[in-house]
Amino acid sequence: MVGEQGGRDAFITEGFDNWSKKCSFRKHMELEKSNYEIRLRATIRSCRFLLKNALPFRGHDDREKSNNKGLFIELMSLVMFPKKEQMAIVLRYIDRHGIVNERFNGVVHVLDTSSLTLKAAIDTVFSNNNLSMAQERGQGYDGANNMSGAFNGLKSMILNENNDAHYIHCFAHQLQLVVVAVVKKHDGVDEFFEQLALVVTVVYGSCKRKDMI
Repeated sequence: MVGEQGGRDAFITEGFDNWSKKCSFRKHMELEKSNYEIRLRATIRSCRFLLKNALPFRGHDDREKSNNKGLFIELMSLVMFPKKEQMAIVLRYIDRHGIVNERFNGVVHVLDTSSLTLKAAIDTVFSNNNLSMAQERGQGYDGANNMSGAFNGLKSMILNENNDAHYIHCFAHQLQLVVVAVVKKHDGVDEFFEQLALVVTVVYGSCKRKDMI
C-alpha cells in the first residue's frame, strides 16, 4: 500500500536517489551528531562528578513536575545548558520543635534576571510546594539593584505583598566581598586560601581521607 500510494517503491526496494536537498539533509545530520556529542559529554561529566564525590544518582521523585529530580538529572540540566540564567532558592524555616532548618530547594531556570521574572519564578516555587507568601518572615539576596532596589527590586515587590518579609543582605555574599577585597591587598591571605582550596580538593576526592579528617 505504501509503495502504490507513493508511485514508486523508493524506500522499500529500489532505494532513494533523487533527494533534492542533499545539503539540508547533510546539515541535519551534522546538527544531530553535534547534539549527540553534547549530550554524551554532559553525561560523562555528570557521572564522573557524582562517582568522584560518592553521591547518589537518583532522587525520590524524578517525574517531570518534580522540583528535585535527583542529582544526576539536575546536574545534567546544569551541564548541558550552562548559558541559561539560573536562580538558586534556599528555604529556611522553624519546625514544630523550634529548631531552625535550612533546605536547598533547587535551581530554577529563568529567561532573564529582571525583578518581575524572578518574582514570577519564586511564586511558582511557592505554589508547587503549597507555600504562602503571607507566611514569609524574611528574604535575603545580594546587593544587586534588581534584587534589593528600593522601588522596583525583588525585595520591594515581596514587601508590597507582605510587610513582615524583612530584607537582609545575604551574609555569605557580604563575606565573599570582604574576602575578595582582602585577598587583593595581602599576598599572605591569597596564598592561604589557595592552599585551603587544594586541601579541600584532596580531602573530598577520597571517602577514606574524609573519614580520617
